[in-house]
Order: sequence, then C-alpha cells, then structure tokens
Amino acid sequence: MLNIVLYEPEIPANTGNIGRTCVATGTRLHLIEPLGFRLDEKSLKRAGMDYWKDLDVTTYIDFHDFMEKNPGVKIYMATTKAPNVYTEVQYEPDCYIMFGKESGGIPEEILVEHKEDSIRIPMMGDTRSLNLGNSVAIVLYEALRQNGFAGMNLEGHLHRLSWDK
Repeated sequence: MLNIVLYEPEIPANTGNIGRTCVATGTRLHLIEPLGFRLDEKSLKRAGMDYWKDLDVTTYIDFHDFMEKNPGVKIYMATTKAPNVYTEVQYEPDCYIMFGKESGGIPEEILVEHKEDSIRIPMMGDTRSLNLGNSVAIVLYEALRQNGFAGMNLEGHLHRLSWDK
C-alpha cells in the first residue's frame, strides 16, 4: 500500500481533498504536526466529503516521531528544489511520498539528507509551486501507474446506458 505524508499541512481544504484521493486509491495518509487546523474542522470534512470516515490516517507530533514510528521506510521527498523529476524514479508498492507545507515545503534540513530520493514536478517559468492537492494527485497516480494500479477498478461503467450500443 502506498503512503502519502504531509509535513505540517496548513490548509484544511487541501488536506481534505488529499484524504479523499487517498481513500479513492487505497493509500494511507500520514500527517506530521503541527497542523494548521483541527482534524474536526468543517472545511476539512467538506473537502473530504463523506470519505473522511474511511480514511486510513495517522498523525505524528513531529518529523522525528514519524521516522521513529516508521523505521527503514523508503521515502520520496516532493519538492520544487529536487534534482529528479517524479517520473524518473521507480516507486515501490509500499513507499512513502512526502509533501511539505503549503507556505514553505519540506525544510532543507530534511531535504539534504534525501537528495537521491527528492523528486519534483516540472513547471514553466517562475511558477513557485502547484496546489498541494494537485501535486499529491500527480505523483501518487504515477506511483500507482508504475505499480499496475494494483487492486484498483480499471473498468468504467455508465450509470443509465451501456457502452455497447
């Protein structure tokens, strides 16, 4: 099972959206405190819709606590500063993909220890960054694709009509 890690997320709607994406993909969500919101906030639940109750989510008091409780895991660090493009790495089926807070990303003190595992999404010009929820979806779906969309529904069905007409 893939894992998404949010380092000190600040915007509840982003985290709610990411939670919904995690439920839809069978991905675990890990939240490293401090959070910029309470987990019972309405805006968090609204963005996650009625999926939040189905989310496999774990919180940690800080990055050290996260590392202590997840020893030896493979972590990819998503950052605009990375030397590797997110499509250039091979994602293991149980890896962790970490994203930083909206206002500042992952601290450089953490990044310097993970140069080979740091990844970025290419962007045009001087664009500072993409929305956190969009970034998570882009990288997560690449990891899922690389792992054959294991366990996911690959067939689409119309509600009222049939594709066979």
